[in-house]
Amino acid sequence: METFKPQIKVLVVDDAAMVRKIFTQELSRDPEIEVAGAAADAFIAREMISRLKPDVILLDIEMPQMDGLTFLEQLMLNNPLPVIIVSSLAKEGGKVALRGLELGAADVIAKPGPAYSVKDMSEQLIEKIKAVVQMKQCKRFLAANTEPAIIHAGKEQLVKSTKIIAIGAATGGPEAIAAILTRLPKEMPPIVVVQHMPSHFLKAFAERLNEICALEVKVAEDTEPVSFGKALLAPGNRHMALQRKGDGYIIVVKDGPLVLHQRPSIEVLFRSIAMYAGPDAIGVLLTGMGKDGAQGLLDMRNAGAFTIAQSEASCAVYGMSKEAIAINAVSQVAQLEEIPEILIRNL
Repeated sequence: METFKPQIKVLVVDDAAMVRKIFTQELSRDPEIEVAGAAADAFIAREMISRLKPDVILLDIEMPQMDGLTFLEQLMLNNPLPVIIVSSLAKEGGKVALRGLELGAADVIAKPGPAYSVKDMSEQLIEKIKAVVQMKQCKRFLAANTEPAIIHAGKEQLVKSTKIIAIGAATGGPEAIAAILTRLPKEMPPIVVVQHMPSHFLKAFAERLNEICALEVKVAEDTEPVSFGKALLAPGNRHMALQRKGDGYIIVVKDGPLVLHQRPSIEVLFRSIAMYAGPDAIGVLLTGMGKDGAQGLLDMRNAGAFTIAQSEASCAVYGMSKEAIAINAVSQVAQLEEIPEILIRNL
């Protein structure tokens, strides 16, 4: 007898009738999701939350009467629920979305646009909804004001390393990536990162990390060389891969279909790392829903790389790392706070 699985109840909060209609139509295609209601402003949403008791809220930022961030702040104080920020692709949208994570939003997604189709948005949004409803806690991004202690390592050991470090993350990833990068010294070997997030958010995220890390952190550009002391984040809506050039490596940024519902895809990065860096690499798969990166991490391990998966206890969403562990792609399972020291130990 098949066990009944209750649907995930979603409330859409957006002042644009067309957006409410598109989200309702697209989400209703998935049998595991029920669009319980749609609200045109925060005051209607407040009443609907009380009456409908949704599991997940999709929240627009720019709304009349009360903006999305003010509403989010009040919601997290009085009735915390998993919230996905629905961001426009406007340049200022990234910083506002980052503020949403600081206030307690679980994830961010971009509205459909010329470079981001309704189909792409729908696939990613459905996955994000299923991920955030599983989150053990809505931990605020960079909520702690205390500066993390940078790990002291011998400079000579670091600069002699031939390793390249590849990190992949999805839901809960901004907090996890920050927890790792802020503890690493500025002489670290090259680091490349894929985080499932919209383009302008990633730029704001990289700028914020650059402010608080000893490393230089930036969004990767096509044909950019990797180098010591620098962490490169994959641009939003573009795949990122490693390629060898002479005695070093460069980053290739490219278009292409979604891979495992994602662009950028962790899988694309990890497979290129396995191909070009082989044993001169360390792979890290962090929190997030789905399978993106699991097979790529196995490819890395089979090529001689040291591979790490974030532990279930420290994951906001135990999905990608769980899949990697299941297929024996992982050299070591580690708590999030242990990962920076493990990286340095294995250079």
